[in-house]
Amino acid sequence: MRKWNMIQHDREILSLGSRESLNVERAIAEFRSGRPVLLRDDDRLALTLSAELADEALARGLEMLACGVGRLVLSAARLRRLGSKGRDESGVFVLPAIDLGRIETLALKIDARIDAPIAPASSHDEAALELARLSLVLPAVIVVPIAEADIAGEPLVEVALAAINGYRAEQAASLKIACRAPVPLEDAPDTEFVVFRGGEGLRDQVAIVVGKPDMDSPVPVRLHSACLTGDLFGSLKCDCGDQLRETVRWMAENRGGILVYLDQEGRGNGISNKMRAYRLQSKGWDTYDADEMLGFDLDQRHFDFAATMLKQLGVSTIVALTNNPQKIGAIEAAGIEVAASQRVLGRPNAHNVRYLASKRDRAGHFIDMEALGGSSPA
Repeated sequence: MRKWNMIQHDREILSLGSRESLNVERAIAEFRSGRPVLLRDDDRLALTLSAELADEALARGLEMLACGVGRLVLSAARLRRLGSKGRDESGVFVLPAIDLGRIETLALKIDARIDAPIAPASSHDEAALELARLSLVLPAVIVVPIAEADIAGEPLVEVALAAINGYRAEQAASLKIACRAPVPLEDAPDTEFVVFRGGEGLRDQVAIVVGKPDMDSPVPVRLHSACLTGDLFGSLKCDCGDQLRETVRWMAENRGGILVYLDQEGRGNGISNKMRAYRLQSKGWDTYDADEMLGFDLDQRHFDFAATMLKQLGVSTIVALTNNPQKIGAIEAAGIEVAASQRVLGRPNAHNVRYLASKRDRAGHFIDMEALGGSSPA
């Protein structure tokens, strides 16, 4: 064990990975598996568990270990859906008992309403919500205070609050090119894929370099978040696949560019939550209302690690190929100059016209429905 600790120490000195980030990665794995994680803030301890993955055995175990009253922590978006209008901060419901029926209602049910006063979230509560977001589960968590003596010897993954809160920034700063190779595409035979190791939650990221873009001039760049349904299967519910293919084709015909393909499915919510939102949309809710019911704000994506990727490729100034002004602001905030922007439009159809109108009206996307040949739904 002493030799292993020395190896770990040497790894940290060589910046091959910090103990704190390793603990967060282990905590993400535990959280996604439905096991509790120990949160530490100096001498204050709490156990946290995903509300959607809790079962009766875990609930009883948490009650036995608790040295105070447990709580259900919900995001501001979910609390607004429960009836706390205009709320922009997460909050807490006190749990006199860890009642899974009540927890499921407050965290998941469409017609649920506030059933008790909402208390402010503590630093433990906020860190637990961030762990849920990193784990791509619903942003609804159970948190119970515990005493150190009560968990001595228990096989729990422990993580500091500061490590969770700083994890995204650390991962963005530590991205490195893992490999690169030519991959000829149907509309762009001169194309190279560059894979970056790091990313949030151990998810690699990819930059697709089309042609030979001039790095001394503003480089055409699209930040494209992965969309399994649209990019791969040609879903009619969105315009993602059209935007992806049109971008690559345009770059090949116009002296090249870079498509940064980001593993941020479902506006950063993950594929399972995206499918939950799709199910709600099939019942008549629009894309943003569906996300809010699940506890998500308009957009959960982060683009700082996209800027890190571009910088490592030698890009400092871009022409942003996007309809989304938030992407432009985010990439500028991360240190990349945006010299100009250019729209990337997909084809409207009976299944996506409401989605396109929602992006325009609720998230400020630059989408001209008339130019697309479609019209907003009544």
